Amino acid sequence: MIVVDGVHYALGLTAAGLVVSFLINPWYGLPLYILAAFCLYFFRDPERAIPAGPVAVSPADGKVVAVKRETATQMRISIFLNIFDVHVNRAPIAGTIADVQYRKGQFHVASREECSEENEQNVVSVRGDGTCVVFKQIAGLIARRIVFNKKPGDVVAKGERVGLIKFGSRVDVLLGPEWEILVQPGMRVAAGSSAIARRGDFAGERIRAAQEPIQELVHAQA
Repeated sequence: MIVVDGVHYALGLTAAGLVVSFLINPWYGLPLYILAAFCLYFFRDPERAIPAGPVAVSPADGKVVAVKRETATQMRISIFLNIFDVHVNRAPIAGTIADVQYRKGQFHVASREECSEENEQNVVSVRGDGTCVVFKQIAGLIARRIVFNKKPGDVVAKGERVGLIKFGSRVDVLLGPEWEILVQPGMRVAAGSSAIARRGDFAGERIRAAQEPIQELVHAQA
């Protein structure tokens, strides 16, 4: 599968290549054809197997560049995406989009620590099963376009596609004390299929277990 943006870019570059080839020289259009092919590769969107259980999955492909305490109650996992990584972002947990905040900012190289606060970013909060996970889509040196396809109130499944960041970028994930971190700097992760944290309190499973008899009763009465 290919993101529609990639198709648009590829068609535009191919058309430009044809014009250059026709007006100047057939070989002069070759770089544009190569760029068109790269756009199709860059905007690929492979299917992923989503792990079951009380785990949070990576919202992005890339390399873990930081795992550190953000506040007294939050840990931060930072993931750097280079231009060869898949740039489609996915929901880290199942739940409801509680908040979406876009923040203007700088365009430092996305692997740098200060990017977490200073760069242009989209901050998304997802609430579900008694927890709230925040992730930031952070633009990098090349990326100037953050795409987020959901809005507050939308319900998302774990690993569901929610947007993308075009070209080199970064994604930060903020997790509360109920989560046990499963990754460390240097590891590579894949959006939707890599578990980055596990619920330490298993509150989600207890909540579901408590809700099932209520839901069955409601269905029976309906």
